[in-house]
Amino acid sequence: MAAPSPSPELVIITGLSGSGKGTVLKTLEDHGYYAVDNLPLDLIEKFAELTRDSPNIRRAALVVDIREREQLQKLPEIIANLRQRLRTRLLFLDAGDEALVRRYSETRRPHPLGGQRSVLRSVQLERKQLAGIRAMADFVLNTSELNVHELRRKVAETFCAPEDAGLQVYVMSFGYKHGIPSESDLVFDVRFLPNPNYIPEFRKLTGRHAGVARFVRSFPQTKEFLNRITALLLYLIPHYVSEGKSYLTISFGCTGGRHRSVMIAGEVARRLKKAGYSIRAAHRDIDKE
Repeated sequence: MAAPSPSPELVIITGLSGSGKGTVLKTLEDHGYYAVDNLPLDLIEKFAELTRDSPNIRRAALVVDIREREQLQKLPEIIANLRQRLRTRLLFLDAGDEALVRRYSETRRPHPLGGQRSVLRSVQLERKQLAGIRAMADFVLNTSELNVHELRRKVAETFCAPEDAGLQVYVMSFGYKHGIPSESDLVFDVRFLPNPNYIPEFRKLTGRHAGVARFVRSFPQTKEFLNRITALLLYLIPHYVSEGKSYLTISFGCTGGRHRSVMIAGEVARRLKKAGYSIRAAHRDIDKE
């Protein structure tokens, strides 16, 4: 029996300019939320209806902030109406005046309420205008002492199911003659292994075939490489997780991408999956001549 689809949900992100709203939105998008930045207030209820009724969009997130100017006064009423029809959560991002002024100084971007005001005065004015919205938030998150990775982690812990919050690892095989996959984070060359393509009975087969896999595995350097690369990846992956990375693509390449790289990628994927990681394997060039 198929698992029931999750109930529709809308997360509205707001808060002070410079507090990390963009980072939060991107984090939710990386974990499967349909994400929209700076959606006009007049379209929020239509967007919520789409989230509630669409079979393809079950979780959505949007940013609404001071860029709406006077229109932002409508947001409390809109949220109150939405909560009667759809699971709606309001996240308010806050930060201290000193932290926000420092961030604007580092990025050299103008504050939305800038004009003739100083950054500090603009921050204080924005804080005052958003006080009513802050009071009705389901979550208030102060980002003053958080770096980007810590903020991403906190958001994932709060809004994402445990199975969504981890690192998604892609293990790919490819052929160098067809080019290195552009999405690769880590690339390993396995052309040092003996090539089954030179054995007539293996030429038209692939690394998925038991005979080909047995041939590649029969060499001592194969066993040593697999052990060493597995140990390296089991060391590296937790550090990618701690840095807040959502996706990691590990690519193994041989000449044509049909024999050695396929066997090695499949075995590494199996070992990483056994270690508890979410793994997806793909063989980009396995059907190419």
